[in-house]
Amino acid sequence: MSRRAMEQPRRITDSFPRRRRRRGPGRPPGRLKDRKDKDKEQDQDKAQLKVRECPRGPSQPPLDPALMEMLRRFDLSWEYGPCSGITRLQRWERAQELGLSPPGPIRDALLEHRDNPDVAYSLWHEYEL
Repeated sequence: MSRRAMEQPRRITDSFPRRRRRRGPGRPPGRLKDRKDKDKEQDQDKAQLKVRECPRGPSQPPLDPALMEMLRRFDLSWEYGPCSGITRLQRWERAQELGLSPPGPIRDALLEHRDNPDVAYSLWHEYEL
């Protein structure tokens, strides 16, 4: 048996030298100066940026809960393809072109309430892709 076969297997970390950070005076061990506080603020800023602003009209009248439920079911039915990144009407038209027979009342509702963002956009329009 060769000498190399008898040696223990090498790890990827064996090829990198170990480095230790030096602590400055007055710092507790294992913690960098105010690093966590700065990271928390940056994470909160990033989380707030992920939600997209949708255009809203001056004041939209309250919508019929049955209409919103019908649109929600349309968003959740995967037989008409994905709905992220496009409006509900674009999704309906794409499904029609592909011969998937989307419900007609959905299109009628979308055309009737075209200016209302709660109707025009899917459930996930506020989230980044």
